[in-house]
Amino acid sequence: MIANTEIICGDAIVELKKFSSNSVSLIIADPPYNLGKDYGNNHDLKEFDEYLDFTKRWLFEAKRVLKEDGTIYVFMGVRFVSYLYDILDRKLEFFFNSWINWHYTQGLGRTKGFSPRHDDILMFTKSKEFNFYLDNIRVPQKYYRSRNNMRGANPGDIWLFSHVHYCNGNRQKHPTQKPEGLIERMVLASSKENDLIVDPFSGSGTTLRVCQQLERQCIGIELNPKYVENTKSRLHQEFVGFDSVDERMSRIPNDLNDDDMRNKYFENHKKWFLNNHPDALENFKKEASKKYKEKGKRTQNRIVRQ
Repeated sequence: MIANTEIICGDAIVELKKFSSNSVSLIIADPPYNLGKDYGNNHDLKEFDEYLDFTKRWLFEAKRVLKEDGTIYVFMGVRFVSYLYDILDRKLEFFFNSWINWHYTQGLGRTKGFSPRHDDILMFTKSKEFNFYLDNIRVPQKYYRSRNNMRGANPGDIWLFSHVHYCNGNRQKHPTQKPEGLIERMVLASSKENDLIVDPFSGSGTTLRVCQQLERQCIGIELNPKYVENTKSRLHQEFVGFDSVDERMSRIPNDLNDDDMRNKYFENHKKWFLNNHPDALENFKKEASKKYKEKGKRTQNRIVRQ
């Protein structure tokens, strides 16, 4: 147990049964895609019907433990995503909200057919009344207009985050590690501080790490003892910023022509969009200074001082 986080070594279905009903605000689940990956102490390869039965069983428990205003995000590969949707929608009668496409720049290479460059994430809620904190996840506008929300735009359902590359200092020894910026968006959108979040397939521990920094309570469940120990070590590491960010977060709106409006915007950009991304903040400062250098030293000095 590290502060607000807990990692449990066990089977997702068995451990979810131990949770009280209506006790969890948010579930972020990245279950095995049933593609035959080797996870050390188990292989991700079940018979077709066996895998669907497994999916229904853990999702049944997930719905039971969710609060009435709770949300679930589930990652899935293309082979089973339609069946997952059917289970969530028709079998368990969750309420559909979004079909999110996580687009990444690198993936499996193919010589026949098109190389995959995305994963799907299904967002469902337990009821029609659910929590969604849009201001926490807005992205900067392309252009500033007085009728626009200066706070930013809805990020939409196409999410661009790079994989956590093997050269990244935060790369874990796990075959399907997810970027922290990706999980950050889900946590900020669908929970508030001190809410309880559960990750039934904790893997490399990304959800726990993100919740640790965003002051949420989080419980992860992981079948492989090796990954459990790796996660414990990860949670002790110094935090220097999340390992990924939506490239739009450094976008500087065009037409910020009024000095006072522009300076006010620059002062707010960090806390609105880059609070946990110091590397991206440095890039934003450089680009903002370059774009608006013709507006005079007043603007440039204001940017540098932030």
